[in-house]
Amino acid sequence: MSACYDSCAGGAGSGEDSVVVGAGKGVCTGFTGKGRGVYAGLSVKLLCVWSVCSVLCVAYLLYLPLPPNLSEPLKLMLVAATFRGVTKAGDLAQSLGLTHHIHLINSVVTQFESLVPLDYEDVRTEDTDFSGVQVRVYQPGVNDASGLRGAVVFFHGGGWALGAPKLGSYDLICRKMASELKAVVVTVDYRMAPDVRFPVQYEECLKASRFFLQNKVLQFYSVDPQRVAVCGDSAGGNLAAAVAQQIGQDNSTGKFKLQVLIYPVLQALDFNTASYQQNQQIPILYRELMAHYWLEYLGAEPELIHTLLLNNHTARDQVLAEPHRAKLDWTEVLPEAMQKGYRRVLPKHGSAQVLREVPGLLDARAAPLLAETNVLKAAPRAYVMTCEHDILRDDGLMYVHRLHDAGVPVTSHHYDDCFHGCVSFAFWPAYFSAGIRSVNDYIAWLREQL
Repeated sequence: MSACYDSCAGGAGSGEDSVVVGAGKGVCTGFTGKGRGVYAGLSVKLLCVWSVCSVLCVAYLLYLPLPPNLSEPLKLMLVAATFRGVTKAGDLAQSLGLTHHIHLINSVVTQFESLVPLDYEDVRTEDTDFSGVQVRVYQPGVNDASGLRGAVVFFHGGGWALGAPKLGSYDLICRKMASELKAVVVTVDYRMAPDVRFPVQYEECLKASRFFLQNKVLQFYSVDPQRVAVCGDSAGGNLAAAVAQQIGQDNSTGKFKLQVLIYPVLQALDFNTASYQQNQQIPILYRELMAHYWLEYLGAEPELIHTLLLNNHTARDQVLAEPHRAKLDWTEVLPEAMQKGYRRVLPKHGSAQVLREVPGLLDARAAPLLAETNVLKAAPRAYVMTCEHDILRDDGLMYVHRLHDAGVPVTSHHYDDCFHGCVSFAFWPAYFSAGIRSVNDYIAWLREQL
C-alpha cells in the first residue's frame, strides 16, 4: 500500500493530491483535488481547440468572396459549400479506387432531387422511349380550344455528366412548362459521361427530337407541327443549340419554331474570355470545373486541363484553330463595361497535338458557336439567357451576336445579379429569387412566341 501511495501521491501529509486505494489490494484508482482540476482544464482546452477547428473548417467551406450585387449571396455560399463537399468526397472515392467521382456525385444529386416535393400534379406523365432513347412526356390537364397545342423538347444540364431529369428541379421545370404553356413537354434522359462520351449525348438528343417531330407522332400527342420549341440549360443549352442547327439543315423531318438556350456552354477554344476571367471562382460552375467537364465529355485525358486553361491549344501557331478565331473574338462583341479591362489570352506558341488528339474541340456538334454562318441561318428564332456572374456569359453573348449577324431573330436576356445554375434553384429547398424570376421570364417568352 505504501508503494502505491508513494508513487501516486508523493507521501502522506505532503499537501499534494490524495488517492483512493483499494482496501488490502494496493491498487491506485484515481486523482482528486489538483489532479482532477488539471484534467478538467486539459479537457476544456481540447474542447476549445476542437471547436475552433470546427468553426474554421465550416468557415473555409462556407466563405467565398462574392460580388456585392449577386442575388442572395449567403444562400449561394451554403449551396456552394455543399457542392464542394460532395465534389471532394467524389475525388476521394475515386482516388481510393471505390468508384468514379462522377458516379458518386450523381448518386448524391439523385438522392437530393428525390426529396423535392411534387407539384403541378394535374400534369400527366408517361415514361417511354423515342427511337430507343429514354424520354418522359408531360401532358397538360387541359388542351387548347383548337385541340392542338404547342410542345417543348427539353435537354437537362449538368456538364453532360450529372443530372436527374425525371426528379426534383428538372421534373418541376417540365411540369411548370406543361401546365403554364398548356403544352406537351418531352424531357430527354440521354446517357451521360463517363459511361458514354461525345457524340453519344448529342446523337441521342437528335434522335429523340427527330422521332418526336414526325407528323404521326405530333398527331398522336395533338401537337401543332408549327409550334414546337427546343430548350436546354447549360450543357443542355449546348445540346439544344447543336440539335437546332442540325434540325434546321434536315429536309426529312419537321422543324423547331423556337430555341431557348439558358446560360449555354458553346465552345472550348477560349477558357479566358472576359467572363471566364472575371468569374473563375464564382459558384457553382468554376472555370477549372468547366474544363474538366469538357475533357470528360470529349473523352480526353484529364492531364490536358492545364493546357486548356492556358489556351495553349489555340495559341497563335495552331493552324487548326485559325478558321474559328473571328467567331470567338469577344473583344469585338462585348461592350467595354463587360470587358472590364480583360485582354484576350493568345499565347504565341502552344501544344500542337491537342486539337489533333481531341478533334471534338473543333466539332460544331460539340461546340455550336463554331458553326458556319450558312448553318446558323437555318436555325430557329432564339431566346438566350445569360448571367453576369457566370463563366459562360460570353459564350451566350457571342452566340447572340453570330445569330443576329446570320439574320436569325434573337432575344438576349441578361441578368446582372444571377449566377450559373440559378434556374435549377428556383424550387424547394433553395427558392432563389433569381431562379424564380428567370424561369418565369423564359416561360413568358415561350407563351408569347409559341
